[in-house]
Amino acid sequence: MKDILRIADVNLNRAREGLRIIEEMARFKLADSGLTAAIKDLRHRLSRLEQDFPGGRADLIAARDTANDIGALTWEPRERRSFLDTAGANWKRVQEAARVLEELARGFDPPLAHRIKEIRFEAYTREQEFTAQLYARQRSAVIGEAGLYLVIGSENTKGRPLLNVVSEAISGGVRVVQLREKNAEASEILPLAHSLATLCRQSGVPFIINDRVDIACAVEADGVHLGQDDLPIEEARRILGWSKVIGLSTHSMEEALDAEERGADYIGVGPVFTTPTKEGRRAVGLNLVRAASRKVRIPFVAIGGIDQENSKEVLQAGARHIAVVRALGHAPDVYAAAKTLSGTIKKYWRDTIESDVCGLAEPGDTGDGAGGRS
Repeated sequence: MKDILRIADVNLNRAREGLRIIEEMARFKLADSGLTAAIKDLRHRLSRLEQDFPGGRADLIAARDTANDIGALTWEPRERRSFLDTAGANWKRVQEAARVLEELARGFDPPLAHRIKEIRFEAYTREQEFTAQLYARQRSAVIGEAGLYLVIGSENTKGRPLLNVVSEAISGGVRVVQLREKNAEASEILPLAHSLATLCRQSGVPFIINDRVDIACAVEADGVHLGQDDLPIEEARRILGWSKVIGLSTHSMEEALDAEERGADYIGVGPVFTTPTKEGRRAVGLNLVRAASRKVRIPFVAIGGIDQENSKEVLQAGARHIAVVRALGHAPDVYAAAKTLSGTIKKYWRDTIESDVCGLAEPGDTGDGAGGRS
């Protein structure tokens, strides 16, 4: 019986420790109070199991023999590179420990084994919820901080090689590249997409494919951008999995909020101004940008007829991300145009943030911690 109690003690500790690490991640990384509470409850239910083992907590602790436990001397030097790695390892620790406890309990208390099994299966469910949220955070981060988003196709380069135009745009400060080939066959798009995917990967810039989920999968793009009449977000997510970004074009606040609810990682808001790339589509104006900046929680990209001249209006309306087509694709000097426009976006938001920070300071506070006196 002592060996059984030792195994039970080790695995109860292992499962609780794993859950505590995950609980802290849910609390501080995800800031999800509901999920944090559910994981905490799971940990407490595991703790209460101690009393159901023969002799209860006292005998479990008495059976502990850390000094002679050969497992205490093992060490895994493997590096964990991300929250996902750490979380995944700890979820597996919890589930494996629960399975050991379940098998132990089958020998002396089948109802206890069943309760442990319920905990194990709830851990599988909570892992899915937790991991889905972590991936969602990572996908939203792909769009990044305030910046310039290029939408480009072979029809938007003024006859210049597409790869050259995109390369110059990236050098000038473009943060995201979307390939949009509305009138080309898959056999024509695929080689372009492969080349751009390689360029963007080497440059550390996310690469998005417009509409074509199949091509996004084929070239291992970072994600897709869908229109209102394209494949539904839910189906695209099923095909692409959790790691790929899904953006959706929206033209009203109703569409924007619906996209957020359905799981879009970011949305396009526009066309802000009249543009020939959206023939027949009425401009939504700056009011929708203002409304999105107040109500939409996921990143949004303002798009449609935006260039260097009107970009400040769009930024003042609350857009942190601006997407352009002709402003770069038709520019005589793509690098210079990208550098100027990306610089405008960065400067506007840097100045805005600094202004907000200064506005929080107390009158007469010079930031030296002594009320301005040395």
